[in-house]
Parts: sequence; C-alpha cells; structure tokens
Amino acid sequence: MGALRRIWRTAPVVVGSAVAVGGLVACEPGGLGTATVAYTTDQTVTRELERQKAEVRWLTCTGSYGDKGTTASATEKAVVSVHCEGRTDAGQDITVDGKVTKVVNGACVRGNLTAKVDGKEWFRVNGLGNCDATSAPPADRPSHDRPGPTVTVTRTIWCPDDPHCRPVEGK
Repeated sequence: MGALRRIWRTAPVVVGSAVAVGGLVACEPGGLGTATVAYTTDQTVTRELERQKAEVRWLTCTGSYGDKGTTASATEKAVVSVHCEGRTDAGQDITVDGKVTKVVNGACVRGNLTAKVDGKEWFRVNGLGNCDATSAPPADRPSHDRPGPTVTVTRTIWCPDDPHCRPVEGK
C-alpha cells in the first residue's frame, strides 16, 4: 500500500516536470532548441563520419547557449554551442565542437562544426545534412499552446570482442 501511495505522490511531480521542460523548449529563441541541435548534430555527424569510413560505435552530443547561460533576444540570431564525444568501432575517440545557427526539419544543421577522430581533424564544415528536406506536418498535430510528445531512443550495443562492453546478465 505504501508503494502505491508513493507512486501517486510522484506522478504529479513527473507530469509537472515534463510540462515545465516542454514550456522551456517552446520558448527557446528562433525555434533553435539545444536538444534539437544536439540530436540533429548527432544524427548528421554520425552519417557523415560513416560516409567517410569512420564507423561510429557511439556518439553523444550536448548543446548550450554559450558560457554565460543567457539566451538570444528575439532580434538576435540564436547560436547554440554544440559538443559531441564518442568512439569508433576501432576504439578511436571522436570529438565534435562547433556553433550551430540553424536546424532544418531535423535533417540538417548550419554553422561551424569541426570533427576529430583520434585527435586528427576529420572534417570542418559550415553545415551537414539536407537543408532542402521538407516534411508534411502530421494530420493530428497538437496545438501550439502545449508541449508535443517526447521521444526516447535506446540502442543496446553488443560487442562480443570486448568483455567490458557486454550487456549485464538479466538486463
């Protein structure tokens, strides 16, 4: 019975937190959200590295509005600093750093990005992906006055040659 009581006390906190995060994302300048930039950068950088034959084992990116923790005003151009870390299948370190000024349909990023594999510059670009991509909005698109759905993607990696990489028994 005590567990059920804890669940009912926790549920409003979780829902409230989700609404607060959704509200913050909706107010980011120019629609250039740090999460959107991080996700799209992760996807486009991974595709480009693999196109250039650097097989990516994992890559994770974070975005921020710079060192001061301030956001751009409505008249300023939003710039999101992005930093990514990862590893290739060959065990080489991957780092990506840059500033993103535009994200289009989750298909491309524009800005200045530099990728390094094992400390060597792999590429330096002003943008990645297809910025001409268009997608029709879903027919049941939610109204703009409340946050949309949240998506979590989880990928289990199995590396039989590395004893430290295997999934834990029972998970």
